[in-house]
Amino acid sequence: MNAARLGGLREAQDARFARLDPLLVSTAVEPDGETISVALPSGRRVAGVLTRTVHGPGAPTSLWSARDDWELFPFVGDEPGAGIHALLSAWRRLMDGGPRPAEDSACVVTWPSRDTEGSGVLLRHGFVPLSVFAVRQAVGVIDDPPGKPIDLVIRRAAMSDVETGVQLALAEMAYSAMVGSTILRPDAADIKRTALRYRIANDDPVWLVERDGVAVALAETWVTDSVPGARYRFPVPAGRWGYVNTVSVQPGSRGGGVGRTLMALVHRELYRAGVTGTYLYYNPPNPLSSVFWPRQGYRPLWTIWEVRPAWALR
Repeated sequence: MNAARLGGLREAQDARFARLDPLLVSTAVEPDGETISVALPSGRRVAGVLTRTVHGPGAPTSLWSARDDWELFPFVGDEPGAGIHALLSAWRRLMDGGPRPAEDSACVVTWPSRDTEGSGVLLRHGFVPLSVFAVRQAVGVIDDPPGKPIDLVIRRAAMSDVETGVQLALAEMAYSAMVGSTILRPDAADIKRTALRYRIANDDPVWLVERDGVAVALAETWVTDSVPGARYRFPVPAGRWGYVNTVSVQPGSRGGGVGRTLMALVHRELYRAGVTGTYLYYNPPNPLSSVFWPRQGYRPLWTIWEVRPAWALR
């Protein structure tokens, strides 16, 4: 498919996305990969770009992605149902013509959360919604935090708190690995340790919650600027945004208001820093996060659909 026709599909698709959700900003990212072009019964053609990424040892992305990630970027114009079905069928045929993918592999498609027409097709092809990219806008959000438990102390984490933070993060990962996209790799502690050291050294807001001098929760956040036309994987409207990367509550302290109290402070501090809103990822199959984050004012914008292992694609 030539560049002009692919561009036309993209423009029609972006226009449809904008009608579905005003926060779905067009992205300038042009994936590098194999282009698949398929004819629909209507005679129109759709296209997709198929990429492959290997997440090796030490890669932070390996903690939430399969080692061998195959991702399809669909460009289907205003025919998402027929278009995605045709592309996924073509992808299955391509897979049948090559070697069987490894067990630690995945097929991935990211699609707007509000587009139920496309989502229904993904379900029929064996995909499950393992993650969502969710947003919380400052405008119209009323924070009514619970009364702070009198035995909690919340403070900025220091470099001396790194090992404590790692243990809290690993406890959260162990739970998430049972119900979401998280994979508890052998080098997970080293990856988390490196990330926490970087954030604290960079003076990014990393918060620690203590009860009677014992750490019970951690929140790792930072502030980023969204610039129009930049090459973002998941773009948000232009402005300054807060990113909530990790929130970990010790298993024995869950359900008692620790997470709500922590996030009330996190949001207050981020908005004080002038952010337009905040965003994060959470796992819909997780019975805790799928309830907690909507209650904090977050709503899905993009859904990351996966089939694991990749050979299970229907």
